[in-house]
Amino acid sequence: MGLRAMGMRPLRPPMENKMSDLRETALTSKAWPFEEARRVLKRYAKGAPDKGFVLFETGYGPSGLPHIGTFGEVARTTMIKNAFEVISDIPTKLVCFSDDLDGMRKVPGNVPDADSLVPHLQKPLTSVPDPFGTHESFGHHNNAMLRRFLDTFGFEYEFYSATEFYGSGRFDEVLKRAVDKYDEIMEVMLASLREERRQTYSIFLPFHPETGRVLYVPIKVVDAENYTITFDDEEGKEWTVPVTGGNVKLQWKPDFGARWAALEVDFEMYGKDHSTNTPIYDKICRILGHRAPDHFTYELFLDANGQKISKTSGNGISIDEWLTYASAESLSYFMYQKPKTAKRMHFDVIPKAVDEYHQQLRAYATQDQKAQLNNPVWHIHAGDVPASDMVVPFSMLLNLASASSAEDKATLWGFINKYAPDATPESNPTMDQAAGFAVAYFNDYVKPGKVFRAPSDVERAALRDLAEALKSPDAALAAIAKKNEIAGKDEALPEADFSDADFLQSVVFAIGKIHGFDPLRDWFTAIYEVLLGASQGPRFGGFIALYGVQETIAMIDKALAEA
Repeated sequence: MGLRAMGMRPLRPPMENKMSDLRETALTSKAWPFEEARRVLKRYAKGAPDKGFVLFETGYGPSGLPHIGTFGEVARTTMIKNAFEVISDIPTKLVCFSDDLDGMRKVPGNVPDADSLVPHLQKPLTSVPDPFGTHESFGHHNNAMLRRFLDTFGFEYEFYSATEFYGSGRFDEVLKRAVDKYDEIMEVMLASLREERRQTYSIFLPFHPETGRVLYVPIKVVDAENYTITFDDEEGKEWTVPVTGGNVKLQWKPDFGARWAALEVDFEMYGKDHSTNTPIYDKICRILGHRAPDHFTYELFLDANGQKISKTSGNGISIDEWLTYASAESLSYFMYQKPKTAKRMHFDVIPKAVDEYHQQLRAYATQDQKAQLNNPVWHIHAGDVPASDMVVPFSMLLNLASASSAEDKATLWGFINKYAPDATPESNPTMDQAAGFAVAYFNDYVKPGKVFRAPSDVERAALRDLAEALKSPDAALAAIAKKNEIAGKDEALPEADFSDADFLQSVVFAIGKIHGFDPLRDWFTAIYEVLLGASQGPRFGGFIALYGVQETIAMIDKALAEA
């Protein structure tokens, strides 16, 4: 009698057991990528789709330079795709679709020689000259910008261009179907439009046979026998063109649903600004013969002023700007956090994202499987999570750069090695990279906005006493003893160790208490604003240990002399 007949499971190889355990844990994980992956899996509870794989799609409008929200959409979709691959054996594919046939409605404000693009308004983006002079068109340039970053980060995806998709005939069948179902699709669209817009609306946008511009004109005839449309251009000249072969494109709302039907898309996420159109997209997709995909609506990113980030206006942070000051992994960490909550995305968020990312890396090694699957770094690295070699927090590096006026990362390594003598750029490559980022971030972003203030009389006295306490172990212990006396505590004094961050923190704490700062955070705020030119900063005992006791004394003396 076999093991199964006896009600027992056969022994499995260790790796199979491990994968089975992982799947079982993932099927109950509350991490949002697993929750979304389970929704997609329900589509195919009875087996894989006829096309043989589950298709995840992300769309991209290349009307401006690629921005950070575009990366976020691909990164988050990839996280869900990776989660799906844990809970299912059905193959997956990610498609990044660029709507580069969209007409250029206005000239972006963040491109060189913007005036040269004005004559090309309303032309498809892949027919507009590249103002950067590096690609055959503006659309090709922006597509390349997106793909360069996605490739650098290592996303696995297929890139689809609307120009190629329409022009090659791959969209022809769904366009013919749109002709066959024209009245039904128009009924869906007209119900969503104002009365004046209904008079001229058509789901088809023809390209002018002579100028190449995208025409927003009424369609006089939709010929379902020959699959052509007839229209008058702006000059009143009548034209008849096939809907196939790249002669027309669909309006953007019908295009959403038609693309889903043509590709048989199973999942797509998009920003909250699209959410009200979801029923329209879904209905059109179903009219064209395909089941509507599952959706995930994320909140939009805001700039420092609370305004929506726009790729045409160039507010917020670009992909290249983030990567000038921090790693791509820290950007992925920021994207993972609360995707349904609107978040401000500006330069100040970078140090926090870097440090929190490494905190999660350090925590991962100590967690059980359930906690690991809920840890953002599992989703950032698709389960292949590296160890952190950051021996000093990024925020501390910034303050070291500020205090030392560092112009290169070698200066910071001099301080890092006081804290971690065995660390080297070779053995701690992430630390070395972060040191370079910190110097760049400080000099480009922090330094121009630093504002030092003069201390008050109370703060001046406290800073003078802090410098004195750091001059000898006896003076430091005397300060701690006086703090205990004021508090009425009879505590044993710690061992004096000026290399120990905790001991140095206790000295700083004692000086603040002696001088009556209440709340004590006012004392630390004074330290940051007077010494570092910032309203907040690191745990100051750790800063002293890194920067050096003598260097800290000199910094205090200099600040008091100049105030």
